[in-house]
Amino acid sequence: MVDFKFSVFTAVSAADAGEAPLVDVLTRAVAAAPGRWRVGRSGSWCSVVPQEAPRRPQGWKLHVSATPASAEDVLGRALRVLLAAGSAFKFAATVDFVAALNARNTSRGHSGKFITVYPESDAEAVRLARELHEATKGLAGPRVLSDRPYAPDSLVHYRYGAFVEERRLTNDGFYAWTILDPDGRPVEDRRVGRYTPPSWVTSPFPDNGMNGTRRTRVSGEITLGGRFAVREAIRHSNKGGVYRAVDRRTGDPVVIKEARPHVAADMEGRDTRDRLRAEAGALERLGGRGLAPRLVELFTQSGHLFLAQEMVQGGPLREWTAEHIVDAGWGGHLEGATEMARRLVGLMGEAHAAGLLIRDFNPNNIMVRPDGTPVLIDLELAVVDGEGGPLRAGTPAFGAPEQLGGAPPHASADHYSLGATLCYLFTGGPPYLLDEFPESRPLTERLEEWLTARMQGLEFPEHLRAMLLGLMADDPGHRWTTARARDALADRSPRRGGARDDGETPWLRETVEQAIEGITGELLASMNPDAADALWPVSCVHGAPDPCTLQQGAAGCLGALVRCSLLTGDPRLPDAIAAAAGWIRARLADGTNRPPGLYFGTAGVAWSLLDAGLALGDERLVEDAVAVAGRLPSAVASPDVTHGTAGLGLTALHLWARTGSARFAESADAAADALLRTVEERAGGLVWSTPADVDSKLAGRSYYGFAHGIAGVGCFLLACAEATGRDDCRAFALRVGEELLDAAVVERGTAMWGAGAGDAPTAPYWCHGASGIGSFLVRLGAATGDARFLEAADLAARAVAGHAWRAVLGQCHGLSGNGDFLLDMAELTGDDRHRTAAWRLGRTIVAARARRDGRFVLPDEQGEVSATWGDGMSGMLGFLLRLRYGSPRLWTVDAAAAITAGGAS
Repeated sequence: MVDFKFSVFTAVSAADAGEAPLVDVLTRAVAAAPGRWRVGRSGSWCSVVPQEAPRRPQGWKLHVSATPASAEDVLGRALRVLLAAGSAFKFAATVDFVAALNARNTSRGHSGKFITVYPESDAEAVRLARELHEATKGLAGPRVLSDRPYAPDSLVHYRYGAFVEERRLTNDGFYAWTILDPDGRPVEDRRVGRYTPPSWVTSPFPDNGMNGTRRTRVSGEITLGGRFAVREAIRHSNKGGVYRAVDRRTGDPVVIKEARPHVAADMEGRDTRDRLRAEAGALERLGGRGLAPRLVELFTQSGHLFLAQEMVQGGPLREWTAEHIVDAGWGGHLEGATEMARRLVGLMGEAHAAGLLIRDFNPNNIMVRPDGTPVLIDLELAVVDGEGGPLRAGTPAFGAPEQLGGAPPHASADHYSLGATLCYLFTGGPPYLLDEFPESRPLTERLEEWLTARMQGLEFPEHLRAMLLGLMADDPGHRWTTARARDALADRSPRRGGARDDGETPWLRETVEQAIEGITGELLASMNPDAADALWPVSCVHGAPDPCTLQQGAAGCLGALVRCSLLTGDPRLPDAIAAAAGWIRARLADGTNRPPGLYFGTAGVAWSLLDAGLALGDERLVEDAVAVAGRLPSAVASPDVTHGTAGLGLTALHLWARTGSARFAESADAAADALLRTVEERAGGLVWSTPADVDSKLAGRSYYGFAHGIAGVGCFLLACAEATGRDDCRAFALRVGEELLDAAVVERGTAMWGAGAGDAPTAPYWCHGASGIGSFLVRLGAATGDARFLEAADLAARAVAGHAWRAVLGQCHGLSGNGDFLLDMAELTGDDRHRTAAWRLGRTIVAARARRDGRFVLPDEQGEVSATWGDGMSGMLGFLLRLRYGSPRLWTVDAAAAITAGGAS
């Protein structure tokens, strides 16, 4: 089940009249300062450097924190010190960016760093730290977690790190910042949520009483509040940790939530501690009703606020829903979900009867006890009805539009959140209805199409559909109340309404065509060939990725646009393809040492550039792509498709098929040889794993799936056997198939697989699950004629079709990748029911569209808009193009394509 991005936004108040004029403060100060200064603006940062100043590459650097309310004063006081000293520094140029640096979910390694100072020497660093500390005493700012404070409660912090941005790409395709060790070797400049200086440096700063700790240790335990023995951290975020603990007075298990000072502060100085006090007040108001955890204690320790509350046994509604659908199937789920809906409606009704508005009712903030009773948790946004000012707060997909826009608290916003939560309960997916501008369709109309798509072929009572639409009505004044929803749920008549599952229809075909055109328009509009860092906006949810790659960068987007140009003849595309290819070629020449992999490295870039050059008839581009591919190794330590040797082998087969160059046939052979040489036999099975000493999150792991496991390796070996006639490759592909048959979990007419040996079955996606494994098995069955593999692939397809309720739309973990597998099944078996199932997924995808300035956007797995192949719109476009027009699957080498290699030109 998808894990959503649950975020809370900043408060809106009358005093919030825009951003403080931080740059104006600098302008006035520089005008009065001695010396000559170079002042520059890059994105949200403003840099100030003395003219002709030397710049050390690394050393002890200083950070000064601030809140949005204190930023102007902090900057003004700091400028007097820094300009007089002639120091180089940078600062967050807007109050909005200060707020973003301090937000509750900002990376703990980057949070709070309002001003960064680059001293010329260690002695200068110590002097500046002392002067800045004295200058900013008494002002508000959060602790910078990656640094050590200069003194208790100081805004000034220090750490050893890079002064200039030196980055390297890891084997996983993400940037890591580097510094040099004493031997001149680059090592990672770790920016994590704790102070971790390199082992070879000695701090020049005085201790200033910083050896203490805010947590008391009793008998080796970490104790909070003098009574709570911490057992483990559930999670850490910028706002503070959440811990499992035991109350030493009673022996009861408790959950403790932490609120750090000045995090998520607004212009009035309210911060995450105020939210935690509000939660404590909400728990007190609901006390004794069984609606929320019991409040144990609210206490302060070392300036941090802690809330201890009863530990609720069970799991979040999000997990309950996924497990219930999987265990019962959708038909069996309906009855249990309807009963849970009654309980949820009652839960909100009782909270409102107690005078409380919840304001963040969603599947992650509701725990389900083992007996099925739902309980409210995380009540930080709750307010007493009639109290509280405007607040731009809530969870995307579940917060009412007016609440997310900053409207005053009202019960009708809770009713919307109840409806969205019930949508999730019944369908398994959050109703991501992205904002449209200008608004072209009423929200209720879009929701109705979304529900109809997700309920295709399923019997869903009309009175439940009406309830969901009523709770989420556009007009807050027309929304159903909990009383009306309770009445609808009391209707136990056998009336059924079913959304027809017609597969391909003229209306759906036209809608898919419109989506293809609209998504293409959005990709063209969001492409910026003048940008230095990324051709398309890049999501940094998982880190800072290489902007050129197939999975998360420009190569994947380019591949989708090339395919779109070939299939639709869109006249906008040739120039855009040429511009994108030019941008990528320039980045390949920048000296960056990129990993070689297909999805996270250079191989996918070469593949994409080659296809672009052939589509444009650009011989120079083709030559450049062939040259890039020619410099790739045939094998690396990682064996898989996304990072390793199998992906390099697939790339070589594709280059051979498209160019006829024998050197790529040799590279494919060498990749196969390396895989056969590194395979291990464990308990009678085949294992390819990334060696434990490789710098990768995959190190030491072995998997079944297509992206990182034996299914992807087997698919390459099969393609190599078909293209070259190698019997050894075919034999090992067959052994992989046999192992996957043995590992399948066959239940209720479906086949599912765990991520690896001993793991429970995962969701049926391309990356790890039945979609990717089935993609290999159907090819193996078609190539060998072995009905067992085709039957297993069919069972995998049934699993995919049966999990069409899953929310994510993208390629890697979503419906687009699953739809491509169903099209594989249709093409390789001739069974049109798989094509019908693929059209069903296509209908679900396009039902999530939003129109913006005449273009279409679709949500990624975080509920945001991204262009990427892996989880964004390029991958969705690739599937929709194939669904509508028919074409080979992107980034896959099928036997028929490989066999034609000898005749390629």
